[in-house]
Amino acid sequence: MKFLKKNLFKIILITFLVVVPVFSFAQTGGNTQTGGNSGCNPADGKICNPLTSDIDTVQEFIHKLLEGVLKIGIPLVALAIIYCGFLFVAARGNPESIKKAKSALLYTLIGAAILLGSWAIAKLISETVLALD
Repeated sequence: MKFLKKNLFKIILITFLVVVPVFSFAQTGGNTQTGGNSGCNPADGKICNPLTSDIDTVQEFIHKLLEGVLKIGIPLVALAIIYCGFLFVAARGNPESIKKAKSALLYTLIGAAILLGSWAIAKLISETVLALD
């Protein structure tokens, strides 16, 4: 945790310096047979646009981004809950270990609530905006 606090700015800077060129140099185009990215072949040394032609608006991009986060986050939450169970079993009545396991479970459940809450809020906003049209 100390490492992360100490080097957070460096990590963000390096991530930014890696991600921005990937998006800014991505090739555009649409191939009707493959669903997008015609004229872009990664074997030619080009950086292809990872977004397919079905994403035209910011709302669709956020929707796809949240889908990806949920596909990764839900299994991670399940693994974290299993890990918390192991912490409870390994505590064997030790009050300090049980306290550590309880806090780990609490933080896992808070993370799961944030993950699912972000999806619910995004769906709510999206449906409300679409209903206004």
